[in-house]
Amino acid sequence: MAIELSDELIELERAAWAEQQENGLTVETAARVQAAITAHAEATEQSRYEVEMELKRVVRHAEPDTD
Repeated sequence: MAIELSDELIELERAAWAEQQENGLTVETAARVQAAITAHAEATEQSRYEVEMELKRVVRHAEPDTD
């Protein structure tokens, strides 16, 4: 089963990843992402762990544009 991610979840992770890259990730941002992951996993009946792994893969290891 493919892991489904919402645009909102991806944007939250992008913001957290940007903060982390600047060594400025706050507890509030990290907690907001974790809560969103948990809520999304529960709402879509997906594994929380798999949602988080896929989210990090999409945001942190995105395929480069080939256009």
